[in-house]
Amino acid sequence: MPSRCLNRVMLIGNLTRDPELRYTPAGMAVVSFGLATNRVWNTKQGERKEDAQFHRIVAWNKLAELCAQLLKKGRRIFVEGRIQYREYVNDQEGGQRKQIAEIVIDDMIILDNKGNGSSEQNIATDAGERQETDVLETNEIDEIVIPDDLGNLEPPVEEEVA
Repeated sequence: MPSRCLNRVMLIGNLTRDPELRYTPAGMAVVSFGLATNRVWNTKQGERKEDAQFHRIVAWNKLAELCAQLLKKGRRIFVEGRIQYREYVNDQEGGQRKQIAEIVIDDMIILDNKGNGSSEQNIATDAGERQETDVLETNEIDEIVIPDDLGNLEPPVEEEVA
């Protein structure tokens, strides 16, 4: 029986720094930025506790360029992707090997209207798609319609006029 594996991460948080856009020698765009997620809970004694986790987010290609263009420190976003671990050698610390965890995203949704100046919500994916939808007064999304495959749509048939 084949085994199933899953590596998916979904986060909602605030950017801790502006995105840094770079290009590989082959010309591929890559962006990285920080994302903070908060957790609040009450102890058995009724004391309110709060904890923040900080995540390194990475996006590639068109999504990287969109993130660099649309995102700024403090914006609230939703990201979805996979967790990836990398090792590197830190020459400044005597060649010590370090491991870093990062979230490589393939979807990103902006959840606030900071810096946007309008009542639209931006949705971006690694395919470079961007869809704008109206946001209700209560910041709820009315409806988003995303077609499965635009390539299968047939053009309308024109009838001859006599």
